[in-house]
Amino acid sequence: MQKVTVRVPASTSNLGPGFDCLGVALCIHNDVTVTRGAKSRLQAIVGEAADLFFHQTCRAPFSFSVSITGNVPCSRGLGSSVTLRLGVLRALNALTGNPLDRLSIFQLCAQLEGHPDNAAPAVFGGFTAVQRGVRPTIQRFDVSALLSFVLLIPEVELKTSAARRILPSRITHAAAAENCANACAVTAAFASGNYRNLRGAFVDHLHQPYRKRLIPFLPPAITAAEKAGALGAFLSGSGSTIAAVTLRSPKKVAAAMLRAAGSTSAHTLITRADNQGARLLPLRTPHSATRN
Repeated sequence: MQKVTVRVPASTSNLGPGFDCLGVALCIHNDVTVTRGAKSRLQAIVGEAADLFFHQTCRAPFSFSVSITGNVPCSRGLGSSVTLRLGVLRALNALTGNPLDRLSIFQLCAQLEGHPDNAAPAVFGGFTAVQRGVRPTIQRFDVSALLSFVLLIPEVELKTSAARRILPSRITHAAAAENCANACAVTAAFASGNYRNLRGAFVDHLHQPYRKRLIPFLPPAITAAEKAGALGAFLSGSGSTIAAVTLRSPKKVAAAMLRAAGSTSAHTLITRADNQGARLLPLRTPHSATRN
């Protein structure tokens, strides 16, 4: 095998109070193709992933090229960096005889990312809750197709590093307690499939109150989504995308969020959860391409 294509889903993370531990894979994808033996100048993010993979597996490094196509926007809080890192890791694993299982690939991807909340759903699909530690523990649940995710995607890019710098080093005991309660409620709702219990559970005190300085239309967009019938809304990852979750009228929710953004250049996207996670695409031969 000399060429592999991996389809990796976008992901929305934090889900309000679940900072760095909760995430959902979405039906928006990037396809990452790795061709063995082809020489090309690799991005730093690709080189780091490859170096870690070869070190971890003790496989002999080889030259390769990478191409990426798809619909996951960069620097919008939808896990675009994970799609590239994970795509490269999965592809190199396939090209070297699959020395790593999915959990090990997740651990490498989370290590490269610095946090596991996007890596987990991208690897395993569905809703994931990650317990932090030397070896993170993952709990994963399918997400019903009845649940729509409405994304308000501004044109402005927002780097995760910048969004993390503005976070405080301390919060009050009361704020921490409410965040714990809400994160538990979000997890229980996804685990049980009782999605109506998500209403009111996305309130956060760890990051959203501070990041709204970078995204001033965050509070009105959340309010507009809820008034239009959404179960709730939250900043997707570190932003700039705002995600709403709804069981009904997703177009109405999208229109309300877009109006709330005011004159900000943005667009909306309605999608659902991806329960498969990253997967290898079948190699298309000239014969199969002609037949299809």
